[in-house]
Amino acid sequence: GERGDWQTDHTRIKSGSLLRANGGYVVIDALDMLVEPAVWPALKRSMRHATVEIQAFDPYFFMSGVSLKPEPVPIDVKVVLIGTPQIYSLLCAVDEDFHKIFKIKADFANETPLSDDELLNYAHLVSNRCAQEKLPAFHRDAVAVVVEHGMRLAQDQRKLTTRFTDIVDLVRESGYWAQRQRAKLVRATHVRRALEQQTRRVDLIEELLQQRIAEGTVLIDLVGAKIGQVNGLAVLDVGDHVFALPMRITATTAMGRAGIIDIDRESALSGSIHVKGVLILSGFLRDRFARDKPLTLTASLSVEQNYGGIEGDSASAAELFALLSSLARIPLNQGIAVTGSINQRGEIQPIGGVNEKIEGFFDLCRAVRPRGPNGVIIPRRNCHQLMLREDVVQAVKARRFHVWAVDTVEEGLLILCDRSVGERGRDGVFPPDSLFGRVDEELRRLATEVGRFGVADLGTGR
Repeated sequence: GERGDWQTDHTRIKSGSLLRANGGYVVIDALDMLVEPAVWPALKRSMRHATVEIQAFDPYFFMSGVSLKPEPVPIDVKVVLIGTPQIYSLLCAVDEDFHKIFKIKADFANETPLSDDELLNYAHLVSNRCAQEKLPAFHRDAVAVVVEHGMRLAQDQRKLTTRFTDIVDLVRESGYWAQRQRAKLVRATHVRRALEQQTRRVDLIEELLQQRIAEGTVLIDLVGAKIGQVNGLAVLDVGDHVFALPMRITATTAMGRAGIIDIDRESALSGSIHVKGVLILSGFLRDRFARDKPLTLTASLSVEQNYGGIEGDSASAAELFALLSSLARIPLNQGIAVTGSINQRGEIQPIGGVNEKIEGFFDLCRAVRPRGPNGVIIPRRNCHQLMLREDVVQAVKARRFHVWAVDTVEEGLLILCDRSVGERGRDGVFPPDSLFGRVDEELRRLATEVGRFGVADLGTGR
């Protein structure tokens, strides 16, 4: 007005989304609803009383007056909230009215089972996107690479991802590279070029860490054989990129009663799941070697040059191999990396990030170019998740790189040391020159010798 105050009249009243959806449905993003002031209380009030009040939007509505107040309007509308599981859990925890108003929950999976119908849907998705954005048509070999990428995102050969935003981005970038080369069709090479560029844009940290290994700042052996030492594989997630790097795992054993000491745990650099994996090692040793004698030793395990913490039990198999190597004084092949968790029975259990771990070790071996066989030992139960890059697949076919799948500790040791592991005979004794035979002999010696010195002379290492 003339005095600078606000003026309005009934012609300026406008209906909102909830009122316009009267008699039908309205879909609301839960995050947008929660960040806007007073939207959540107003929505609850409307749903509870089946009416909607038209109010002026004012960021400072707590201090503002009301010039027009239309009567509440009866509504009959279905409200659908979409959001993440974290937002759903938050609303369940902090608002007791949430379950009373929104009674039905629907979860949407991130992947779908692989089938002929889903393959056709992927082809339709690619075709529709090409038509909408005027991209060159995709050859069937290019569509096949897109489907393979969908399986890789799902981390399962039997499933396809439903993260269609990522698939559409890949289609768009593949079309760009085809147009740049003036190709009439998008071929598999264009799709792989797009995938390489997607990784190249975000892999700076991975590249720097690999350079530190190649120049010797981070100590990793890729040739020869050493006692009590093995290469494990750690997965790093930097938000927009997930990759793996090898980490040296070492073990030492000596006389004492302290048991297995996890150096990372003692220095507060390991999480609870990693601690559980280390504790399982003692259970395995008792099951295999302590039925006829006490388990008396002091051993220490360490993930070398770990300064930022470590979590997960996928290194427990590698830690066990290093421990057994130290006890038996038998060296392990340093050109082979190990991933997998174990249970107390010695079974190798599946882990996450198997593709990233194999490719991370492959990239390091390709950069350093060590002499001798290189490869990765993985749990056999992870085989259906293998969706490796094309260069890794070709290297495996040419026997320049190897992937071994194992079910038990014995199978893994046989690959690492190329030596008989040994099984108990009818007399309950391991063959004397086998790996388990030498471990059993060493544990028996430690249990016998420890009594000669007395408990007071043996530190716990704590």
